[in-house]
Amino acid sequence: MMLCIVGTLSFALPLRVATLQLPEPVFGLVPAFAWAVIRPSVAPPLALLVLGLFQDLLWGTPLGLWALCLLGLHALILLARASLSGQSFWVLWGWYGIGCALAFGIGAAFETMAAGTVPNLLGVVAQWLVSAALYPLANLLIDRYEDADVRFR
Repeated sequence: MMLCIVGTLSFALPLRVATLQLPEPVFGLVPAFAWAVIRPSVAPPLALLVLGLFQDLLWGTPLGLWALCLLGLHALILLARASLSGQSFWVLWGWYGIGCALAFGIGAAFETMAAGTVPNLLGVVAQWLVSAALYPLANLLIDRYEDADVRFR
């Protein structure tokens, strides 16, 4: 969770490359997915709530928006957890991308209701792409847990 906060803060710095600012990935999607794949627990939803509220405060979105998005992804993966165990890297990446799309869809829908206007869809898609590209980090987290747990040996 702390690495997600550091990553979010580092990408929130006002640095520009050729007058363009890079889209900010949602680092919280990585543990939201990985913790649901690893095993259900009480701690991850609480940590995702805190992480989502942190992102809301940092980005100026309505309070609870990103917490809802992260918890929505976590719930989706928990429901599909039985069919995800033992799947290949690419299948899990596909599920991660679908889950990220769902989280961004929830976020865009609630942002539209709160602000009364539709967010820039190209910006949403760009942010989804860079967030979906973070899946190797989620895979690292899943593999690291499986390597440390004697039940997976």
